[in-house]
Amino acid sequence: MKAVILKALGGTENFELAAYPQPQCKENEILVAIKATAFNPIDYQMRRGDTESKLLKSPILGRELAGEVEEVGSKVTRFRKGDRISAYVGSLGSNGTYAEYISFPSELAAIIPSGVDYAQAAALPLVGMTALQVADRITLDPSLPLFISGGAGGVGTILIQLLKAKGYDHIITTAGNAISIEHLHRLGLAHDHILHYKTGNLAEEITRLLNGRPLEYAIDLVGGSMAELCASLLSVHGTYVNVTNLVPANAMETLFDKATTMFHVANYTYMLGPHPEGTAIYGKLLERLFRMIESQVISPAPVNIVGPLSRETVQEAHRLLEGNLSQGKKLVMVNE
Repeated sequence: MKAVILKALGGTENFELAAYPQPQCKENEILVAIKATAFNPIDYQMRRGDTESKLLKSPILGRELAGEVEEVGSKVTRFRKGDRISAYVGSLGSNGTYAEYISFPSELAAIIPSGVDYAQAAALPLVGMTALQVADRITLDPSLPLFISGGAGGVGTILIQLLKAKGYDHIITTAGNAISIEHLHRLGLAHDHILHYKTGNLAEEITRLLNGRPLEYAIDLVGGSMAELCASLLSVHGTYVNVTNLVPANAMETLFDKATTMFHVANYTYMLGPHPEGTAIYGKLLERLFRMIESQVISPAPVNIVGPLSRETVQEAHRLLEGNLSQGKKLVMVNE
């Protein structure tokens, strides 16, 4: 099969399109012809050799996909050849998703409902499951305001819809351009609650929206300077949700000094340690998300199809992600 392979950690020049052995299907697995794969920040973090590179199991990157079942293992009963499926495979696949084929445990997959195309289905698993885990773990009184950094991105888009469905109407978030601001407004946020992070003083603007009160709850989808902002605004015993693992030491010190409640959300968590449902939780979470799309609780994430399976497509997608140029859309590669 054809695949885009990472020859060495570092820059995007280390990608090449090459022949790679087609995976075999084990008894509990499905073999899938990949129709679309989505790109995520963890991809370039792994490529560069950041902490996330410890999760690398294959020279082929990519962790989520949509495609058609080509073959089912002897113990697989939920799927059959020809099914349209989507999955977040993480490091449990035979290889990454920058390829024509992949095999992985069938419990990770969910059937794509009619009306959702392959590009939309590939864009859903990682951002959708991350957003769903955050929404499931929130314990804040819906009448209180909460702050989400980077709400216009893929996770934020799904999360805001989930929170509004649960009655959270006092959401403050940030955006970086007019397109993202209008996107957030269409999700139901008031214009004065969407703050342009490149202009003005965010701390002052948020404090004004809070009528001078400290912030009780912050969900950080960006990290870095946004983590510092969240830490400075949170009240004593406030809650900080860390989705990025990019919290500077000074922000961690402030969060500690304020004795904040802090919890982390990482999609690969269930692959690393014991959980009552095991890795089957991934398929179940994805099924929930597809049911929510069917019932119109959430909409599919907006996508930007970067191009077909090629070295150039992968390089361009990494450039856009690394430069924070995706403009709130999930970047997708399609196999034609």
